Amino acid sequence: MEFAELIKTPRVDGVVLHRPFLPTVEGTLCLTGHHLILSSRQDNTEELWLLHSNIDSIEKRFVGSLGSIIVKCKDLRVIQLDIPGMEECLNISSSIEALSTLDSVSLMYPFFYRPMFEVIEDGWNSFLPQDAFKDLESMTDEWRLSEVNTDFSVCLSYPPLVAVPKDVDDDTLRKVSTFRHGGRFPVLSYYHKKNGMVMMRAGQPLTGTNGRRCKEDEKLINATLRPGKRGYIIDTRTVNVAQQAKARGGGFELEANYPQWRRIHKALERSNVLQDSLIKLVEACNDQNHSMDRWLSKLEASSWQSNVKEILTTACLAAQCIDREGASVLVHGTEGTDSTLQVTSLAQIILDPTCRTIRGFQGLVEREWLQAGHPFQQRCSQSAFSNTKPRVEAPVFLLFLDCVWQILRQFPCSFEFCESFLVLLFEHAYASQFGTFLGNSAADRSKLSLPEKTVSLWSWVNRPQELERLSNPLYEANSLVIWPSVAPQSLLLWEGVFLRWNRSSKCLDEAYEEMVHIIEYNKELQNKVNSLRRQLAELETEDPLLQES
Repeated sequence: MEFAELIKTPRVDGVVLHRPFLPTVEGTLCLTGHHLILSSRQDNTEELWLLHSNIDSIEKRFVGSLGSIIVKCKDLRVIQLDIPGMEECLNISSSIEALSTLDSVSLMYPFFYRPMFEVIEDGWNSFLPQDAFKDLESMTDEWRLSEVNTDFSVCLSYPPLVAVPKDVDDDTLRKVSTFRHGGRFPVLSYYHKKNGMVMMRAGQPLTGTNGRRCKEDEKLINATLRPGKRGYIIDTRTVNVAQQAKARGGGFELEANYPQWRRIHKALERSNVLQDSLIKLVEACNDQNHSMDRWLSKLEASSWQSNVKEILTTACLAAQCIDREGASVLVHGTEGTDSTLQVTSLAQIILDPTCRTIRGFQGLVEREWLQAGHPFQQRCSQSAFSNTKPRVEAPVFLLFLDCVWQILRQFPCSFEFCESFLVLLFEHAYASQFGTFLGNSAADRSKLSLPEKTVSLWSWVNRPQELERLSNPLYEANSLVIWPSVAPQSLLLWEGVFLRWNRSSKCLDEAYEEMVHIIEYNKELQNKVNSLRRQLAELETEDPLLQES
């Protein structure tokens, strides 16, 4: 298929662009296979380059022969294009609709994008499982890297290499995979260096109504326990939901078969509920006319902050079991690809200072989301403005980023990265020139040959100038476990995402620049103090009289 077939009118002059808090721009609108571009002949006017894949929905309005297109984006911005001529407006809108809803992944922009920057480090090779395993080997010899899933035949959503207990062979893993949802047998998620406890993740056990048992599964998870120690199974579903799953062939670990494990149920919402929550939240944030009471009631009705609270609470519970109780943990919900990953990754943010660095956080996203099989292609195919009924879309990753932002806000000096890094990841998960978030699993990415055919987001992020932009000027390495408050009054609306396009950021930007200036000035003064101290020490050694005084 040629993109030209979908573009009825490639260019229109005299188009006016309206954006919140920015002056209107008149110029030429051009449509290409992947971009909507508006350029002006005026000096010092910023061009608009918008990926079609970033467009969530469009609305058309007509006044006489003048047409307007309201473009609603997946990054939550809303822009208006005034187009002279009804025919041109209709042609442009139908072209945008066709180009923004392409089904074929191989037609997406990452396959056509050629970087304008020098690729210093190939991000596709930056966070390989075998490299992460070397770090684990330096701490313990109780685990091995299994190649049982090399051809993705055991579990379609797992990577080719997974860390499992050393004493469990591949035949056992194959048997366990038939007992776990989607073949997702328990694998290592995190090893706590301080006390040797571990966190694993999996899909739900397929016990069904008959209480099916799998001794190999019991052997696998018991292999992670220390002699005389108990473990915790954190099920991200309520008891009722877990009970209902048995009727569909799923279920939970029966206490009689797992006597060394205590099961705890938490109420994390399913993906379809989360999508509805996001839609309600964005609708509330975009309504400029409501009173304080109406705003607060709409915010509460969205349940977004409640979802943030529940996820953080569950992550804190997992971290507490590992760090304070000295117990190993197994986390699962139903599939093990959504709420499970929110909990395991946030627990690592709390426990492991490495995950609070820029590179460590990239590794966490790669390990616990991309390689762990979170279906990004499905979950991020629509955002908050889509006119179609949600099927598989859900802001699972955005909720995780929101939770990270809450912890960052409470511990502003403990993270090497700033809010901009989290916003950047949100944007690229939904629409990107990079191939990192394409596909639903490692199997998909292998089939699409993404490392050979596209550029990794990490190649862009790890350039010196970008690292500097994403760095937190307040950062001071903190090796301690950090315990965020989950009290309702401690959790705020993430304005940097949800109110980003609804208010001017001028004052915040100026305050941030002033803070950076103060920090730099403080460093200069500190260097001067150190220099003067050295000079004084040298003078004292040269002149004995100074020492006496």
